[in-house]
Amino acid sequence: MSQSGRLSTLQAAMVVARRDFIAILWSRSFIFFLLGPLFTMGIGFLAGGIWQSVQQSASRPVLGVAMQAADADAMAANAKRLNVELDGVVPDVVVLKRLAPGETFDPATALKSKQANLAAVVTGDLAHPVLTGSDGWIGPWQGRVALLAGAASAKSPTSYPPVKLAPITSSGVDQTRSRLMTAQLGQTILFMLMMILAGMVLSNLVEEKGNKIIEVLAAAVPMDAVFLGKLFAMLAVSLVGIAVWFGVGMPLWLGTGHNLANYTAPAVGWPMFLGLGIVYFAMGYLVLGSLFLTIGSMASTVREVQTLSMPVTMLQLINFFFANYAMSKPGSGLELLAMAVPFSSPFTMLARAAQSPDLWPHAAALVWQLMWVVLLVRGGAMLFKRRVMMSGPNTGGGKKRRWWKRRALDAAEATGNLRVY
Repeated sequence: MSQSGRLSTLQAAMVVARRDFIAILWSRSFIFFLLGPLFTMGIGFLAGGIWQSVQQSASRPVLGVAMQAADADAMAANAKRLNVELDGVVPDVVVLKRLAPGETFDPATALKSKQANLAAVVTGDLAHPVLTGSDGWIGPWQGRVALLAGAASAKSPTSYPPVKLAPITSSGVDQTRSRLMTAQLGQTILFMLMMILAGMVLSNLVEEKGNKIIEVLAAAVPMDAVFLGKLFAMLAVSLVGIAVWFGVGMPLWLGTGHNLANYTAPAVGWPMFLGLGIVYFAMGYLVLGSLFLTIGSMASTVREVQTLSMPVTMLQLINFFFANYAMSKPGSGLELLAMAVPFSSPFTMLARAAQSPDLWPHAAALVWQLMWVVLLVRGGAMLFKRRVMMSGPNTGGGKKRRWWKRRALDAAEATGNLRVY
């Protein structure tokens, strides 16, 4: 083992990453950076809760009843009474059909008709009610239907009948459409997080170039290590920000009545989908962050940063729309192309996780994306090294300035305008 005492590039990168991570994490600007989206989320959840309350008041889901005439009328009458006494604890009831003795009724057909904002249907009798509907409704309504059936069978019930659940399996078309919505939501969140958090790389680098800290780092460690360290530090800071926003936003989201059970689960399941989302965020952030860090090395002011980063932002927006369009054509050549392009691959693969249960394409895609991350990071580090070191005395920029200076001196001497003091 070498005893020269000099750090390797990776070790130096970790030192720079630890220094940047701690400095950014404990800065006041990072605290305000975290608070900005939290205020936005709070206002969004408040507005969403108000909108949901208005929608529920305007079109409250109802419970359909198809029983013998006496049982159906008792269910409807007691639903009105309990809603008055218990402030809407049971769903509103609409009588779909008063059955004659021996007559049958198909609740699935009634639910497909979507009449009267129907969410579930009760059949059977008061002693043995059967609740038919989607999992999102019959689970929460099981106890309420038991309360309603018990109140309908006796004025002061001492026991409540067991309610049999009959969930309706979604059709292939409905499931595909629902998973497509989940995929689109995942892509949108991934894109927003990447664009919001990647901007920190630019502002941090411009600030350090302005106060000459970058020159101190360049004198202490290789510039490749500075590039890698800053990139990894920003990724770690971004993950901390996501964890904070998730920890604050999830209780607010659950508090407004939302639940993952009310949404169609992705094909790979929620745990795997969220895990792949984190991995694809890291891959996409490293690719986009390397570009932004390279751009930051070319800029000396915030205005230059905004000018140079605009084309990259627009290109990334195009990549997002490209992946969003390819998502609607699974298995096509367009989707394969979107998977191959490194800038759209994270969005496309996350959408595929919502639509297909196969995991091997994700392993292949992660290897492919990792290869591009290495290539782009190394290329960005080389350009970063050239651009940042151009301010030194032994660079091409310095030689260029000295060449122009010599020409000016020669011209002044030739015209006799050169003065020697």
